[in-house]
Amino acid sequence: MQGFANRDAVVKAISSRKATFYSRSRSMLWTKGETSNNFINIHDIFFDCDCDSIIYLGKPDGPTCHTGSETCYYTSVFDLKERQQVEGNELALTTLYSLESTILQRKSEVEAEQNGKPSWTKRLLLDNHLLCSKIREEADELCRTLEENEDKSRTTSEMADVLYHAMVLLALRDVKMEDVMQVLRQRFSKSGIEEKKSRVLQG
Repeated sequence: MQGFANRDAVVKAISSRKATFYSRSRSMLWTKGETSNNFINIHDIFFDCDCDSIIYLGKPDGPTCHTGSETCYYTSVFDLKERQQVEGNELALTTLYSLESTILQRKSEVEAEQNGKPSWTKRLLLDNHLLCSKIREEADELCRTLEENEDKSRTTSEMADVLYHAMVLLALRDVKMEDVMQVLRQRFSKSGIEEKKSRVLQG
């Protein structure tokens, strides 16, 4: 664990052989374990080379951390970064699958011939020409954000439009988003040239 200690805290730690610190928020000394009985029994105390930090070397009577862990340093920065990446990927997939579910719901409503003013998604599902023209239009606008060096937020917005309209087309073709993901996963292990060759051979 880590704590702040002033001269009085170190003096008490030496005399009591219990890890003692100084609370700056309460302006008082405190000994680790005084409420939990999880004392740290000091065997030795070491100064660093500049004498501006010290280590209490001791044996704890119980968990050192208030969480119940043996140490307060149980969170790896690298593990945390990896976990955040995984969580980010899971969130992205959840968003795609949620959008897919909404589109499929609109498709079922179209097939059931429900009355009322159709939503934009329903209009796209009912008009192949409109849908394809929108995909081409949005793809062109996405490319222009690069060609004209537009703001990143513009690129993000146009990409969202491309994804949405493309997913409506997938729904019409009864293609699941997971099917697309599977193709991408298969391509991860192949170069672009290898992928083209395999498609030519299959053709």
